[in-house]
Amino acid sequence: MAERSTLSIDVMGGDNAPGMVIEGISIAAEWFTDVDFLLFGDEAQIAPLLRNHTELTSRCQIRHTDEVVSNDAKPGIALRSGRNSSMRLAINSVHNGEATGIVSAGNTGALMAMAKFVLKTLPGISRPAMASCFPTQTGSTVMLDLGANVNCDASNLVQFAVMGEVFARNVLHIESPSVGILNIGAEVLKGNEAVKQAAQILNESDLPIDFYGFVEGTDLGLGTVDVMVTDGFTGNVALKTAEGIAKMFGHYLKQSLTSSFMSKLGALLAISALNKFKDRFDPRHYNGAMFLGLNGICVKSHGGTDALGFAHAVKVAIELTTSGVNESIKADFAKIHDVTPTDKQSTSEDEDESS
Repeated sequence: MAERSTLSIDVMGGDNAPGMVIEGISIAAEWFTDVDFLLFGDEAQIAPLLRNHTELTSRCQIRHTDEVVSNDAKPGIALRSGRNSSMRLAINSVHNGEATGIVSAGNTGALMAMAKFVLKTLPGISRPAMASCFPTQTGSTVMLDLGANVNCDASNLVQFAVMGEVFARNVLHIESPSVGILNIGAEVLKGNEAVKQAAQILNESDLPIDFYGFVEGTDLGLGTVDVMVTDGFTGNVALKTAEGIAKMFGHYLKQSLTSSFMSKLGALLAISALNKFKDRFDPRHYNGAMFLGLNGICVKSHGGTDALGFAHAVKVAIELTTSGVNESIKADFAKIHDVTPTDKQSTSEDEDESS
């Protein structure tokens, strides 16, 4: 029998919480029958929703609080005033060992600030990075950072490379993941000093990393590398651009397939292929950004997602807890302790408040 584990959920985070969150947990509970859930939030709102999901009764425990971190709260303010919020208490439960990880669809900047303050970072890591997977022509590519650190130096980028490689190897099960640094060109002379220095460190280190070199924005869709490393400013712009282009593409595809009777007939005949196409690029299947580098598992769900999307964020958290990602990151960083300096500075300004 598989050993049971417990996951903490910030039930009040997200545009459509708490209903969407409970529905998402219900879906995830079907996928993972050996996982229980600690639900942090307003019991008066959560309890009636759970009564509609009797299958969750024995697997969920409500921890009541009526305090919630608002979507527009500044990270620093949320950190100081949100000590009894559903988000903070859910994070505390991971630190206290009651849960193996936490999932929230709430305020991104507040979640990062609280998680870093409570859980701290792993040895050798100065700043956690937000990472997620993108669909590509060859499968999936892990990209980080996606908004947690706007300004990064070479040591930060090297740390992101190590964490991304470990994630791809342990969670995506890629035997030897290739790693590239996002740049304005593939030539070695292009880019700012941070990317040039990071590339030099990765080329000269003894790390077991298949370093590809510099990659460009077009390489993301092509799947040129398994891990794409960049600073949080560029990564967040790339993320939002990709989401916008995907929505535009879907809009025009639907418009074309419904423009005439023959188009509708053709769409009907190709319905199976179209459904496969839709599933391949459904953003809900890629929901769940990981805060890699924390001394504990923390996953951020998109605030506007639906139940299926939140279930996939829960899936990411469970995969992280069962794959031993943090132990592998620790092992790799032990090898580069003297290769790159650790950046001691980190402020709330580095957290993306717009996600």
